[in-house]
Amino acid sequence: MAVSAPLLFELGAILLVLTVLGAAARRFGLSPIPLYLLTGLFLGNGGVAPVTAAADFVETGASIGVVLLLLTLGLEFSVGEFSESLRRHLPSAAVDLVLNATPGAVAGWLLGLDAVGILALAGITYISSSGVIARLLGDLDRLGNRETPAVLSVLVLEDFAMAAYLPVLTVLAAGGTVLQALLWTAVAIGALGLAFLVSMRWGHHVGRMLGHPEDEQMLLRILGLTLIVAAIAEHLHASAAVGAFLVGLTLTGPIADRARNVLNPLRDLFAAVFFVAIGLAVDPGDLLPKLPFALALAAVTAGTKVITGIYAARREGAARAGQRRAGTALIARGEFSLVIIGLVGAGAGTLSAVATPYVFILAILGPVLARFAR
Repeated sequence: MAVSAPLLFELGAILLVLTVLGAAARRFGLSPIPLYLLTGLFLGNGGVAPVTAAADFVETGASIGVVLLLLTLGLEFSVGEFSESLRRHLPSAAVDLVLNATPGAVAGWLLGLDAVGILALAGITYISSSGVIARLLGDLDRLGNRETPAVLSVLVLEDFAMAAYLPVLTVLAAGGTVLQALLWTAVAIGALGLAFLVSMRWGHHVGRMLGHPEDEQMLLRILGLTLIVAAIAEHLHASAAVGAFLVGLTLTGPIADRARNVLNPLRDLFAAVFFVAIGLAVDPGDLLPKLPFALALAAVTAGTKVITGIYAARREGAARAGQRRAGTALIARGEFSLVIIGLVGAGAGTLSAVATPYVFILAILGPVLARFAR
């Protein structure tokens, strides 16, 4: 089998750069996520040193990275505890939707976008980045904090909302009918509901099936099942991330502990690739034309996400410091928002000019603000 020397060289160079940047970030007690994002920006099309040979691998690795991030996050919780938290945070989901989708819709109207563009920009400002926030909570050692279930409940409920939103946007952006959009939405919601029911009722059987004395066998079983579930969720225009999270929830006790041990190194590798891929997807030239408008929109929706997190953490019984931590943790936008831009496609125009710098600003500033929340 022929080996691509340029591919190996570019991947090796990327990993070494990430090593240096990650060590520097840890030295000052920061999350390395913003530096990884900036690395991707410099290495993408229009950047200082484009990595043409490694671009396809990075894009594929990014998909695996976000799945592993949410899988290992799900391993931290039990189905019963989390289902109770979800029920408690349905009002938080309503507050999240109103506070964060409205600024995007208003901004789209002010920009003169059509109905699909307004719907797209509302989704972009509404949805937080599950991948960025999952890694951020681990980086800042907050997985055991009182407010963390509130943050995760908001994220998962957003992903469930995306199961209804993405089919509608996909069909309408392609010129389809409202009836077709509603049909795909019903299919996606039904599939996610079924997956959640399986996790709640028969998760212990899944755990026994995936367990094995050998780490290699257990890793292959868990990763194989997770990727299949994530693929099915994605095919139904739902979220691969929430599918992976549900698989993680089904594994509890000693199996979950062993799964974390064998998955964590793999997760860290592909998570770094995921953050680089977000930067690679952005052309630096796209960040300038509507930068002032994007900055204003970012400031408004960073504030509305903080309010959302404070409200959700208060329902969880967190103290004021925990409420502020929850609010700042939710600021980051990322992969979902970029997917929405891509769904609108060639007709994005003004939408892309505003949304691209908006997403990148909050993907970088979100982890920084979360680090210094007190």
